[in-house]
Order: sequence, then C-alpha cells, then structure tokens
Amino acid sequence: MSRSVLVAGASSGIGLATARAFAELGDAVHAAARREIDAPGVTAHALDVTDREAVAALAQEIGALDALVVSAGANIKQRRLRELSHESWDHVLGANLTGTWNLVHAFRDALFASRGSIVLIGSVSGSWPDRSGAAYQAAKAGVLALARAIGWEADGQLRVTAILPGVVDTPILDNRPEPPDAETRALMLHPEDVAAACVFAVGLPPRAYVPELTILPTALQAIGRTA
Repeated sequence: MSRSVLVAGASSGIGLATARAFAELGDAVHAAARREIDAPGVTAHALDVTDREAVAALAQEIGALDALVVSAGANIKQRRLRELSHESWDHVLGANLTGTWNLVHAFRDALFASRGSIVLIGSVSGSWPDRSGAAYQAAKAGVLALARAIGWEADGQLRVTAILPGVVDTPILDNRPEPPDAETRALMLHPEDVAAACVFAVGLPPRAYVPELTILPTALQAIGRTA
C-alpha cells in the first residue's frame, strides 16, 4: 500500500536521493527544500525549515502522513573555533537542529495518528570529534538526542530512527575550508547509500524498528577516525 512520505532537504544530496527512492517504490512523496527539486513523481514544496509559520502551513497542506525524513542541513567554511561567529553558530544550529524540531513539532500529531515513522539524518560528527566544526557537531549531537528523546516518549506509538552517516559525497563538502579532492570523494558514501537506509528503516514491519543506524564508507572511515 502506498505511503505518504515527506522528505525535507530534498533539493540535493541525501534528501534528493531519499525522495527519489521512496517515489520509485510508488509512495506518495512530498519533497521540501529551499531550492528547486529535481525528482520525478514527487510533489515539490518550497520550504525554509527555519520558518516555523511556513512549516506549520505545510503540515496543514499535507495532512495525513506516514513517514517524515528530515535531511535538511548546512555547514560553513568559517567553522573553526577561533573564527566561528555568533551569526554562523545560529545559522548552523538553525538549519540542522532547530529546523528538525520545527518539522517534528508540526507533523507530530499526524504521525502519532498514523503510528508512523520519523527518520532524522544526523552524523557520526555528533558523537566523535572531526573537521566539521563545533557548531555542526553540536547540532548533530542535538539531533541524536532529540531522536532518542522522541523514541523514549513515543512509547511505541511511532518509530524514530537516527541515521548517522560518515562522510558522504554531497554538495555540503564544498563548504569545507579545504574541499576534498576527487580521489577522496570516490571513496565516500553516496547519497543513495543513506537513502537505502532510510527506506529500510521505514519499511520494517510495525513490530520492529531501528533506533540508531551508523553507516560509514568502508575504505575511508572508522568510528572516531578519518583517514
């Protein structure tokens, strides 16, 4: 049976791959992002996840929902501690953590009604220090904590999965102080790898769920260490 799925952050990278993956399964997919969305078979919505009124309006427009996948996020070049500004901190926390909360808040009643699924795209950066910067790491740690808290309070009435990828070859890497070269990118996860994990989590039978799923590039990364 076709499910109603919303994928936020669907203009590129993990979000776009996830929207396409659910659409290929025949689900009714709503894809939301600030930029244009190139995903045949989905209903596209222009959305800034930090705009609470816009998120609430989208929830009213969509109505019933079986699964929410939040992949919206951002990072910046000036991410190192000695150059990180208040404005940059607010931007990164807003895009990665507050925006996630805005979507969860707006769609929680619909998801409880359907006994649905929430998938939050976090990062191994939320548990292990790396080059992604203090703001990004703090935000992704918050995403993981939010997923755990929702799962604890939901008490089996909905399923919540935090997916924690290692480094993925997406446009966000262009915002690194030193973007990786093509050889390194070739060893990274592809967005489709993480999309497959999202489909897996949502597609489990109702009696089962995965609270956390870590996925890493085999030849490049181990927990707590980057080559």
